Amino acid sequence: MTHDTVLSRETRTVVSPSNVVFGVGAVDQIGDYASLHGERVLLIATEQIFDIHGERVLSILEDAGIETMVYTDVRPDPTVENIEEAHALWADRDCDVILTFGGGSSIDTGKGVGILAANDGEIRDFGVDKAGYEGVPNPTPPLIAVNTTAGTGSEATRSVVVSDESTSTKFLIVSQNVVPDVAIEDPELSVSLPRSHTAFTGIDALTHAIEAYVSVHSYSIPDGFAEEAMKRIARSLPVAWANGDDLDARADMLVGQLQAGQAFTNSSVALVHGMARPLGAQLHIPHGLVNALILPYVVEFSAMAAPEKYATVARILGAADDDDRTRAAADEAADAVLQLCEDLSLTGYLDDFGEIPTREEYLDVVDEMTQDAIDSGSPDNNPRKPTTEEIRDLYLTLYDDALAPDSPRRS
Repeated sequence: MTHDTVLSRETRTVVSPSNVVFGVGAVDQIGDYASLHGERVLLIATEQIFDIHGERVLSILEDAGIETMVYTDVRPDPTVENIEEAHALWADRDCDVILTFGGGSSIDTGKGVGILAANDGEIRDFGVDKAGYEGVPNPTPPLIAVNTTAGTGSEATRSVVVSDESTSTKFLIVSQNVVPDVAIEDPELSVSLPRSHTAFTGIDALTHAIEAYVSVHSYSIPDGFAEEAMKRIARSLPVAWANGDDLDARADMLVGQLQAGQAFTNSSVALVHGMARPLGAQLHIPHGLVNALILPYVVEFSAMAAPEKYATVARILGAADDDDRTRAAADEAADAVLQLCEDLSLTGYLDDFGEIPTREEYLDVVDEMTQDAIDSGSPDNNPRKPTTEEIRDLYLTLYDDALAPDSPRRS
């Protein structure tokens, strides 16, 4: 029996951090790794994360003989200005190691600093719409990513997402030259994550796994990461959301989101992310929450094009079993995703995390969001290739079914 696989026809490079340090107490090793690479660290974190963990981190670095400069103005969706300000501090203080502490926003800011530190140009020059994929010529300086969430997987990826406030858009940078050298995964650090962001980052990780799994660029290695990630997230996200002190669930989620990050950075994201970036930029909704809002509709839209893959998704999420026919099982995947989102009360967070316009105001930006989604290139990776009108229709369905104050998912 033979198995058709892309690896029998061509070569692929599997991207991953050089070192992943995992488990309770892993954060205590940051001084050892930092001292391997230099003497002056630029520590990048959000103010909230630094207030919780900063004293401990600074003490560990001081004990290792490391001089530390701190940048804590990172926005939840990091901006061009965040990266430029942090890079100015890096250059002014002659730093030699980047240490990020937090989730995807801090890590992406650190990657952006590394890009500017090692390459000529402005950060916008390296977006895939301008420079293409692998458009960062030189690798970043040593980058250590300490992860405190369970969702983005950014500590394992070649992606950087940056908000451009001047145009109300987000742009994507993709290069093997931005993958962190060291990823630190300490489940104790994620206990401080509030319930809302446990939900946001958890569904973000599930979206990464599903999109990588069904992508037209998928193959056996990221498929294995994706399947394992979905299993862990399905069993542990509801537990971590319901009881944030459950270290077993927190640790399982950290492994799952890391595997999801490894899946999509070696495959790709697809239509959900293509639509999510413009929507998040326009409505100022956190990235993970945007993914949760869009994911059920894209799964329903796409299932016919990859029924075997979506049937596996449905089975992993408990909505189908092995006796169900493939297409019937695939058709259950969207409802399974929607049920998980409802279990986590995700649309209930829109009152506090989003600026929902009237339908008329929303219609004014739908065409712009649709074009931004197409320009991102991510919809091309989807198993069912959407037309411009289909993306527009998905945005309208999303508003009427999930965003509007009186919509079914919110009521």
